[in-house]
Amino acid sequence: MDRRLFLLGAGTLAAGTALAQPRAAAPDFADLRARLGPGGRLGLAALDTASGRRIGFDAGSRYAFCSTIKLALAAQVLGEVERGRAAPGQAIAFTEADLLDYAPRVRAAFDAGRREMRIDALCAAIVEVSDNTAANLLLRRFGGPAALTRFIRRCGDRTTRSDRSEPALNTNLPGDPRDTTTPAAMIGLMRVLLLGDLLRPASRARLIGWMEGATTGLHRLRAGIPAGWRVGDKTGNGANGAANDLAIAWPPRRLPIMIASYMSGGTADAATRDAIHAEAARRIVAAFT
Repeated sequence: MDRRLFLLGAGTLAAGTALAQPRAAAPDFADLRARLGPGGRLGLAALDTASGRRIGFDAGSRYAFCSTIKLALAAQVLGEVERGRAAPGQAIAFTEADLLDYAPRVRAAFDAGRREMRIDALCAAIVEVSDNTAANLLLRRFGGPAALTRFIRRCGDRTTRSDRSEPALNTNLPGDPRDTTTPAAMIGLMRVLLLGDLLRPASRARLIGWMEGATTGLHRLRAGIPAGWRVGDKTGNGANGAANDLAIAWPPRRLPIMIASYMSGGTADAATRDAIHAEAARRIVAAFT
């Protein structure tokens, strides 16, 4: 079994902290990593919030987060709204120069003759369809990558760092720490944002609702979650084989499971990477339930 594979008992762990390693019931993921091809990397972390058990595979290594960071950005904005520093209906203006290649909702607004969008609509756009222009507009309005990193630190995550805006944050250069996280850190951050008390219940519900409405990851972790479960996710893609997904899933009448799945390098095509995410989710669900 890969030495980086572990399954933990209940316990509170800071994001990014090295985890103890009882391995008995943990699934193996080495074969999934091999499917990525030479140089492929696979990092997984999962938490069963009902029992406190954790699963990880290369969970302490850095990966480019790509658009999975948009989950934290949306949460940061919701926090600013709660503090009265912005209103969900407040509009942010944009011009044609702001439009990036991938900006489905902002471009649709532009094509319809609009030159501004509401803050809440921009938040929905970055989570549901991963709109890059929407992300940059929110970053610019709320202090940029440095302010986002400060928000992440307030969540207790000492690992994840935001350095650049779209599309530069997706370069995924080997050894580059900019715009990276670890799967273990991201699970800790997700727990705070989605289940903790940093945000008010209404804001958490809104953030989860946007994840449930996301359409970019239907063939990734969601595809490995059993039918009938409530599930939401947030994907991210970048250069050099970056293909990521975060998911929160509720088994019937049970507290949720959270999964962070990150990939980099290798020669596998997009369909194979999607299938690896899905199979990883199946194995994690089976181990926890």
